[in-house]
Amino acid sequence: MSAPVGLDELKAHIGRRETATDTVTAVPANLLRLTFARDEPELRVGDALPPGWQCLYFVPRFPPAALRPDGSPLDTGVIPPMPLPRRMFAGERFRFHRPLRIGDPVRRETELADIAVKAGGTGTLVFATVVQRIFNPEGLAIEEERRTVFREEVRAGERNQAPRREPAPDDVPWRRRIAPDPVLLFRFSALTFNSHRIHYDRPWATQREGYPGLVVHGPLTSTLLIDFARDHNPGRAFATYETQARAPLFDTASFELRGRPAADGRGVLLWAATPDGTVAMSARAEIA
Repeated sequence: MSAPVGLDELKAHIGRRETATDTVTAVPANLLRLTFARDEPELRVGDALPPGWQCLYFVPRFPPAALRPDGSPLDTGVIPPMPLPRRMFAGERFRFHRPLRIGDPVRRETELADIAVKAGGTGTLVFATVVQRIFNPEGLAIEEERRTVFREEVRAGERNQAPRREPAPDDVPWRRRIAPDPVLLFRFSALTFNSHRIHYDRPWATQREGYPGLVVHGPLTSTLLIDFARDHNPGRAFATYETQARAPLFDTASFELRGRPAADGRGVLLWAATPDGTVAMSARAEIA
């Protein structure tokens, strides 16, 4: 492990806040529409931004000198410097109050809500929970809670250990196969200004970090699941969406999106299944 984890010292940073502004412009949204090969009209001023696509805005803004060797930022915003060097997406929760629209000036308030240390099968883990609130001219539009996990370094020559797997449900009416080729990963990295090398630098991902291939972004899989859900529920508004990352996906093989209506009739259950049919990500959406 890189350094002892001082939980009390880390928890002292809980409550840190920052504010940022941006504008919901049409260009990145239309480029993501093309990246996902969505058969939809071009988005124009006044059109509602699809739920989950707010990841295209408030992107990180760092010069090269402010990046780690792996391309991730030295400054992680409201999250304090971590003694564990490897950063991964763990999950997120959205509450949608009103749509963001193309042309909207927007403000985001970010707060560090929690830090927890856990012992996992792959070593010590530090989980940081960040809450973000996005406002447009009409008021609060989206509440987002994102969980990030920090992990120990992989020693040179070692393979990255896989977490425990569970089978993804197979009795589902909705399925879609996704081929996460390097072009898709590169485009998503570019649109979200994500310079983490595990998503586009194969030698770094395989030789330095012990992965079998390029790593599919957690937010990419999550956004695909939201789009998958709305494609099977046309015209219905999303109220909430929550997802949990269970295992990484790679560009070495295609994976499958699976889904079905929830038993209570109020939403949908979703999964991203690995090539072996186990759960890579699970999600639930409440739909009006």
